[in-house]
Amino acid sequence: MTGTETDPGARFAAELDDRLAGYGDAPFIEFDGQWYSGNSIGHYRELIDNALAEAGVRADESVGIVVRNRVPHAAAIFQFITARRPMAMIYSYQSENSIARDIETLRPAAVVVDREDWTDAVSAACGRIGAATVVLSLTEPIVELAGSRDRKTHDHDGTFDLPGLHILTSGTTGPPKRLPLPTKALQHTVLSMTIGQTATPDDPPELVYWPFGSIGICQLLAAPFLQKRMVLLEKFNVEGWVRAIRTHRITRTGVQPAILRMVLDAGVPPEDLSTLQYLPGGSGPLDPELRERFEKTYDVILLWGYGATEFAGSVCTWTPDLYREFGESKPGSVGRPLPGVEVRIIDPDTGVEAPVDAQGRLEARSEVLDNRWVATTDIASVDADGFVTIHGRGDGAINRGGFKILPETVRGVLLGHPSVLDAAVVGVEDRLLGHVPFAAVEVRAGQPAPTEDSLKDLVRETLPSHHVPVAITVVDELPRNAALKVKVNEVAALYP
Repeated sequence: MTGTETDPGARFAAELDDRLAGYGDAPFIEFDGQWYSGNSIGHYRELIDNALAEAGVRADESVGIVVRNRVPHAAAIFQFITARRPMAMIYSYQSENSIARDIETLRPAAVVVDREDWTDAVSAACGRIGAATVVLSLTEPIVELAGSRDRKTHDHDGTFDLPGLHILTSGTTGPPKRLPLPTKALQHTVLSMTIGQTATPDDPPELVYWPFGSIGICQLLAAPFLQKRMVLLEKFNVEGWVRAIRTHRITRTGVQPAILRMVLDAGVPPEDLSTLQYLPGGSGPLDPELRERFEKTYDVILLWGYGATEFAGSVCTWTPDLYREFGESKPGSVGRPLPGVEVRIIDPDTGVEAPVDAQGRLEARSEVLDNRWVATTDIASVDADGFVTIHGRGDGAINRGGFKILPETVRGVLLGHPSVLDAAVVGVEDRLLGHVPFAAVEVRAGQPAPTEDSLKDLVRETLPSHHVPVAITVVDELPRNAALKVKVNEVAALYP
């Protein structure tokens, strides 16, 4: 047997390469009203690869990509996966100083960055670690070598040398961390997006808009493995999303609760979404009232699933066939585990597996992730038919439109302000996003009270933008109980 036949990661990379090549001169990606052929994407891939070689970066060395949902970035991701190059995603929706800190922490051999993000701070960070830099653009030159690798300056500890993706998790199963997803794990990513689907050349394109920097990679990979075209949106917005569905007569696309609220809030006419047959969803619990309102308004079935970055995609999901058989009797379920995935429910008090229908902490394992059990912080149960229901979270994580925020992460930043003695961060309800972070801070005696804007700027400079509280209130004393623990409900009541 050849190495490709015995190595699942190599086999996946080779299959993706073949499928990408299959587009040829046919349209592949539509972005901002313009179609790019398969050969165009292949040309971008070649330019990027040649630039890295010219910069002195070996084929097995790591690359950090300050990623945006744009065509050259999609080409770069495809190239790095097919070449099995270690790739660390860096959020672009954070301050330039935070991007620079990520680069210096990761210490990749090269950094791929959009011209929009090629700032003085990012340039200086690349120079300090001796990383080569490739700048991407939607205009000529598409790919530009901005700096070669300096091996005298550059060194790394090998943390990000595993072929595949290194993604910053959203915090579903604990504090956000760099998570390595080996190339072979992407098999599951594709499965979680394509299960139960077949495609023909005349099918409408896939609609891709989730951020590539996180699990949005699922949407990006689904199109080539279904041999479908894709419509790429840089960011989700109701107008662009509806236009794509209406123009291309799209029949299904992934959603999350915030999207459903935004579509309803915008008063989108039902006829604009008339081609939709069903919408698979996830990234947070679906409120029954929201489900009923959306399904009645648009006559579209919502197939809700459950997953996390740690699992390289979905753990449980519904298919149209399952929904037809069990949908009415199990409206609150997130479906059954995907093929190759096992789940179990652990009693948090005893640590043993709980019986059917009993609630406990959810654990899951997948064949492509070495069959190791991964513990989550979600409270769930499994019924006699194998359907999973999520009952809530076992921690205080805030789900802001699908992005998970651990309050202690934001609190730790606020405590770094010289005038802040203590702080509390809680989730408060938001009509569109589900929940958003709100903070209250207690000022040190004798110190001037910080302004709300200065505290928000502190969080914005340290963490991705979705961590910034919607409001911060300064108080003389935080509400506490007899054990001096902060009363979360009373802090939430301070929200203006």
